[in-house]
Amino acid sequence: MSVMKNRAVLRWLVPVTAGVAVIGGGAAVSTFAAGADPALPPRSAAQLLEDLRTSRLDGLSGTVVQRADLGLPPIAALAGRATGNDLAGLVSGTHTLRVWYGGEDRQRLALVDTLGEQDILRNGRDVWTWNSRENTATHRLLPADAPDRATVPATPADAADRALEAIDPTTAVTVGRTATVAGRDAYELVLTPRDKASLVHQVRIALDAKEHVPLRLQVLADGQDEPAFQVAFTQVDFRTPEADQFRFNPPPGVKVTEATEGERPGPAGKRFDRKDAEKPDVRTVGTGWTTVVVAKIGDAATGDGAKPGADAPDAQMLAQVLGDLPKVSGDWGSGRLLSGKLFSVLLTDDGRVIAGLVTPERLYQAAKG
Repeated sequence: MSVMKNRAVLRWLVPVTAGVAVIGGGAAVSTFAAGADPALPPRSAAQLLEDLRTSRLDGLSGTVVQRADLGLPPIAALAGRATGNDLAGLVSGTHTLRVWYGGEDRQRLALVDTLGEQDILRNGRDVWTWNSRENTATHRLLPADAPDRATVPATPADAADRALEAIDPTTAVTVGRTATVAGRDAYELVLTPRDKASLVHQVRIALDAKEHVPLRLQVLADGQDEPAFQVAFTQVDFRTPEADQFRFNPPPGVKVTEATEGERPGPAGKRFDRKDAEKPDVRTVGTGWTTVVVAKIGDAATGDGAKPGADAPDAQMLAQVLGDLPKVSGDWGSGRLLSGKLFSVLLTDDGRVIAGLVTPERLYQAAKG
């Protein structure tokens, strides 16, 4: 596991010498943190990033708590239920997960709530999903050339991977105060977008002082003091888990579905053809934190006139929520707007979905273009 798989980030954030480095025309890497805990030696932002690049993690297990307060209607959970993916609800509320990591081809995630447990396991080429509430499981055999990477992002390191990919000259990278996370000392890297069109104010990554692994990631929205999104270990053990943790033994009476070639794994008991996941008409506008994704999904993207079918009450509810979104219009056209603390989504009447961690005005610009 490494949050520095995308080594291109180092273009902007090296060298690792002390002092201030201005790289690639504008990415400022700060000097040492002021007021840092004296228990930890001072480290510069560039040094911490080099620690990330050179770190090696053979295994860990622990408990991760994810909290999301994005200021959204209950659309995420509805979308998950309508598509058969309960894990989509992770984008809202508070969730506790157990995670095990035994190498890049061995991972396990368990989401436990009051209604049951959902597990996703990867052991080599075997990937299992299991739903205790429905007592169903899906097994898929990965291709021999499948990449060795985490099957399901769930840890602060996974989240940090994606945050670091956004680093470019429009990002100020500094060192925050030291912290204690899951009982371990940690440094804090702070990523601050320079472009005011970004709804992200800061991303704070708490980095284990000894293992150099992210223990916590917080995302603060513009104008907010509390994180809109946080994923953090509450307990972590850096010993490699036993091999048995990654073997799935189907419980008595479980209904097992074998996913065939050409399908992608979905939630336990659900199957999706690869063609359902393809997005042939998708493009991006901009770079870094203000990247906007534009996708053409067909007519009536706003949900007006949607006909989900009588046997799909959740899909009907989802269509109703979409229809209740505020109407917007301009020289770009018309549609409906879903806005939260960290991102905006524009669903146009001509069948486009335009989304990003940006203000609605930036979406309107992309829609016009």
